[in-house]
Amino acid sequence: MKALSFVAGPADGLLDPDYDFTTFPEVVVSAQEAYRQAGITDPRAELALAEVHDCFTPTELVLMEDLGFSERGQAWKDVTSGAFDLDGSLPVNPDGGLKAFGHPIGASGLRMMFEAWLQLRGEAPPERTVGSVAEGRTLALTHNLGGGPGECVSFVSVVGSELTD
Repeated sequence: MKALSFVAGPADGLLDPDYDFTTFPEVVVSAQEAYRQAGITDPRAELALAEVHDCFTPTELVLMEDLGFSERGQAWKDVTSGAFDLDGSLPVNPDGGLKAFGHPIGASGLRMMFEAWLQLRGEAPPERTVGSVAEGRTLALTHNLGGGPGECVSFVSVVGSELTD
């Protein structure tokens, strides 16, 4: 399994009264660069699954949009329609994410990579196996972030059997 990743660092570094809490610019930049490196033009259609940093429910919705899985302001509709369910167009956090496993600093990303590995190899437990791998998709995304709004670090990794060095 090959991996490509990109990390985007602090933007302005300070919060201000005009800060837009509906996006993490660092996530947008790191996702765009990871997609460029992996040759992905339509992440929702090309990825088999995604493990995203769902530290809080609203954050997960913002991330769905920043990662290009949903149009701005529409992630909630995609969630309620089932688009991110195990059998949806892009399964997200099939293992339950941080809400199911806790949030050990440093270990969260490793757990996400392990889940991607299990899913892409067809070895995930039946109760959380995603249908997109059986349909032939071979790429997965993991995403982590740390810090505060306006001064966070975002990590986006695309792993899978299709990638080249």
